[in-house]
Amino acid sequence: MTTTLILLGILALAFFGAPLFTIFGASALVLFGKAGVDPMAIIIEVTRLVSAPALVAIPLFTFAGYMMAESKAPQRMVNLNQAMFGWLPGGLAIVALIACSFFTAFTGASGVTIIALGGLLYPILIKRGFPEKFSLGLVTTGGSLGLLFPPSLPLILYGLIAKVEVDKLFVAGLIPGMVLMLLLGGYSIWVGRSSIKGDKFEIAKVLTALKEGAWEIPLPFIILIGIYGGFFTAGEAAAVTAVYVLIVEVFIYKDLKLFGDIPRIIKESMVLVGGIIVILAVALGFTSYLIEARVPDMIFEWIQQYITSQWMFLIALNVFLLIVGCLMDIFSAIVVVVPIIVPIALKFGVDPIHLGIIFLTNLEIGYMTPPVGLNLFISSYRFNKSIVEIYKVAVPYLAILIVGLLLITYLPQLSLFLLDLMK
Repeated sequence: MTTTLILLGILALAFFGAPLFTIFGASALVLFGKAGVDPMAIIIEVTRLVSAPALVAIPLFTFAGYMMAESKAPQRMVNLNQAMFGWLPGGLAIVALIACSFFTAFTGASGVTIIALGGLLYPILIKRGFPEKFSLGLVTTGGSLGLLFPPSLPLILYGLIAKVEVDKLFVAGLIPGMVLMLLLGGYSIWVGRSSIKGDKFEIAKVLTALKEGAWEIPLPFIILIGIYGGFFTAGEAAAVTAVYVLIVEVFIYKDLKLFGDIPRIIKESMVLVGGIIVILAVALGFTSYLIEARVPDMIFEWIQQYITSQWMFLIALNVFLLIVGCLMDIFSAIVVVVPIIVPIALKFGVDPIHLGIIFLTNLEIGYMTPPVGLNLFISSYRFNKSIVEIYKVAVPYLAILIVGLLLITYLPQLSLFLLDLMK
């Protein structure tokens, strides 16, 4: 009874806005105490986190992404994609999708993409003749694209929690991420097929844009070739990326000042990283209790009464994760839900890497799922529109992304094909 009252008290504190890490830490202490286990079990989990080789990738990739977002890299990326794809009907919309996915992949924060790139792209889309509702929905949706592409922070975090190799997740997310991009790109071309003409393709403009972005274009290839060519690990790739971006943006392009901008960017990016790591550290102790107490096994036994096949489980999982995605931020959702879901999914025969891509696709969509998807509110604030209006413009994109989610869920080879080729 005492333990129950304490846990209810902790939940009450959560309701009144107590920090998430305190909820996890206090719950872990109470539950381990009830089980008669030394609280040092929590510290052991924290130590395990610190020793994880991939952990260093989180702050370094975040720092690199924030530097790029603060520089003129977004404008150079838009110019390059406009020169290469602007000739297509609706080509500017495709440019917006590519640019947004690129920066979300590097920052790991969809809100940053909406605020930074959305403000740049939205007026340009309107000026070029795209319908306002279409344009508003596009920049809102674009904020969450890119979470499946390396070096996405959610991919790294999922790998740490689920004990899956991060470099394999980087590969597994490529084709599913492209599927979502192609579906949205096809819709953009369809919208602009008659009324919105593309620019004339000019090789001179392409060469100029390539010259302007010559130092930033190689970055994704450096990461992928470096990791899969065996030249460095994911953590080492993060270090290379951070140093490379620092040199390029400060000393080559001179968009950022070493002593003026860099300290501020370090502070802003590390606030995000610090929050993630603190939550992750105490949550690992909490989830280790859940596993020790066989909570996933008990949930699986209960689920078996109603769900008897893998495809039924995946339907239920998608519905559950869409709800989770619109109620929780992606980092908290990964920390809380993954340790419970992974053992259950394994019992239904779901590959853990495929599960990771399903998981992150759901949370990506959850960012823009009414009524409380985070990106909907960020977009409402950024573009000074009512939240109801944002709900309406998001619906077509939400429907398209759900089609993509079903393809990713029920065609596991979309996630596993490249990995199979590499064996």
